[in-house]
Amino acid sequence: MRILAFNIAHDSSVCSLLNGKIEFFCKEERLTRKKRDKHPFKSIELYESLKLGKVDHVLYLTPSNCEPDVEFVWRNYINKKFNVEMENYSSLLHHKCHASLAFYNSKFKKSLVFVIDRNGSIFFKDGQSVARESESVFVGNKNELKCILKNFWLELDKETQKIHILNELKKYYPNCNITLHNSLGITKVYEAATTLIGQDALENGKTMGLSSYGKKINNEKLFIENIPNANKFSFLKDANKSVCFYNCENLITKDINKNNYTFYADKAKLVQTETQEQVLNLIKKQVNQTSIKNVCIVGGYGLNVVANNYYIKNLPKINFYFEPVSDDTGVSIGAAMLKYKELTSKQIYPCTNNFYHYYKKEKLNIGKKSNIDEVCNLLTNKKSVAIFEGNPEAGPRALGHRSILFDPRNIDAKKIVNNIKKREWYRPFAGVILKSEFKKYFQTLDLKESPYMTINFDVISNNKIPGVVHVDNTCRIQTVSEGFLHNLLKKFYIKTKCPILLNTSFNLAGEPLVQTYSDALLTLKNSSLDAIYFVDEKKIVIQNEFH
Repeated sequence: MRILAFNIAHDSSVCSLLNGKIEFFCKEERLTRKKRDKHPFKSIELYESLKLGKVDHVLYLTPSNCEPDVEFVWRNYINKKFNVEMENYSSLLHHKCHASLAFYNSKFKKSLVFVIDRNGSIFFKDGQSVARESESVFVGNKNELKCILKNFWLELDKETQKIHILNELKKYYPNCNITLHNSLGITKVYEAATTLIGQDALENGKTMGLSSYGKKINNEKLFIENIPNANKFSFLKDANKSVCFYNCENLITKDINKNNYTFYADKAKLVQTETQEQVLNLIKKQVNQTSIKNVCIVGGYGLNVVANNYYIKNLPKINFYFEPVSDDTGVSIGAAMLKYKELTSKQIYPCTNNFYHYYKKEKLNIGKKSNIDEVCNLLTNKKSVAIFEGNPEAGPRALGHRSILFDPRNIDAKKIVNNIKKREWYRPFAGVILKSEFKKYFQTLDLKESPYMTINFDVISNNKIPGVVHVDNTCRIQTVSEGFLHNLLKKFYIKTKCPILLNTSFNLAGEPLVQTYSDALLTLKNSSLDAIYFVDEKKIVIQNEFH
């Protein structure tokens, strides 16, 4: 059975699941070069061109589900392409699709799944949008995903209908604990600081980086009895109802510099500490009520590596799984898995790594023959080297197939690499380490590995690797035990006695991860990156030799 699922909203993607296993996955932004692009026409065209076989089911996904004209266009398009009727798989299923992906990838036989999201599916009443998913909790087992808790946030102009809407939601979910907050959820609260620093609400990772420079504001509470305090926030009418701190609209700025950062960093620290505490409270409560010790975290907030560390520290007896494709990129996969299970009850094959994004092998007509030793020599001589290997990472974190590497011992590493990527000065860089050396450099929280860079860790020897240590003495880390990156690290370790490299995504600020050789070479041309090593071709392109 072949199931094709696609998400038309931001971070749109296409997934084809054949007999419970991913046979095709593509994120639209990688083809259009427009970050977080919507409507995956190019990905669908690419999929069709591969002629993989008859499609049995096609699932249409959008959290808003309120664009009937758009759905009509897609329905006709899909029918003409694949001669099959498209199924709208959107109605209050957004969080369940997230949960499906995390649960089946976790390999847990039974677990709690927490979906912490900014904007989930919309709940409609009399044709009007009245509420939206913010947090959901599921119990996953071999046979089903059962929702046991749902938090919704209420549309701004529906306060007078709150009790009536809540009663309607309870009818829709008769065996689920339902709560309805005033226009806010946990991730929407986090958004307040992201808006304040002049960023799109989907760029909460920048807020996370800035938060480490802040001090906790002890006299300001963003939640009252675990419910967002609506009196602390305002909603910007001209910015798609983005959330900001009350009376702070005139302070919104993108210019976070060394002279003004304190105010903004303190606000970032506030939302970081208060929201992660709310998620922890939610986890504690559900673990105590169900006695289930396996926990999956997914949804946009699941990419918050600071929060993920916080949960593990406070709940050391819980087994956590953090889905590496937590954002909406992964809902097409989760939907296909969910539908397959619903139709067959057969085995779902979890992703065994993160390198399942589609890529067609190319031929490189530039560069000179090289090897791993030259790459190592460049890195030990203060040069930045991008690595291009095989299929790209499916998620947002570079894990060695589309990475920029640098020597972490260099005290100026952050400044140099931020300049290459044209990023904000306050943003940290991740590290990649030999799995065998993990415990020598980091407080590992009793974990044996961190293969997907979903957690940050306190650093033991920060003076040895200043390039990857954030201002709060932490590092988002990836452990490796095989492959080209592992072999390169071994050589670097022998040469320098350092088993770590700075590892950041191969792209420039505001751009998606590079997909093709052309994307990679254009990035080299438009930056001060020193070189690109193409692993499959065993070729290197050097900046000062590139024309």
